Amino acid sequence: MLIGKCLCGGVRFEIDEDLGPIIYCHCSMCRRATGSAFASNATVRSASFRITSDEELIGEYQSSPDGIRGFCSRCGSSIYGRSPSMPSLRRIRLGTLDSDPGNRSVANIWMGSKSPWFEVTDHLERFEEEPPEFYCAPAKKK
Repeated sequence: MLIGKCLCGGVRFEIDEDLGPIIYCHCSMCRRATGSAFASNATVRSASFRITSDEELIGEYQSSPDGIRGFCSRCGSSIYGRSPSMPSLRRIRLGTLDSDPGNRSVANIWMGSKSPWFEVTDHLERFEEEPPEFYCAPAKKK
C-alpha cells in the first residue's frame, strides 16, 4: 500500500498496487504545472487510486483536449493527471508520496521541449516526445 498527500495535508490518498515505470516528463505543461524542470510520474489503474481525505479539495484543470490535471485547491499541489480517452489510468505525481514506491526511474520523456537551463546528466533512456506505451502503462497485476 502506498500513501500520499498534498502539501497542506488536506488531500490524502492510497494506492493498492505497484506503480508502473517512473518517468521524468520534460514537456512544457509539466514544467509549468510543477514550477520545475520536469515532473516525476508513474501510472496506476484508476481503480487502485483512492482519495481518503478531503476529496472536495480536489480541483481539476483541463490542460489539453485529452489531459486533465488534479490538484489540491487549497495548497496547489499537483496530485495526478488523467485522460478522458483512458479513464482506467492515472499518472501519479511522485512528489506527493509518503512511502517509497520500490521501483526507480527509467526514462526522461519529451526531451524535445526540455528547459534549456537544465542539463540532464542521468543514465536513463531518453525520448524526444512520448515514449513507447510500455513506459506509460501500469504495473502488471500479480
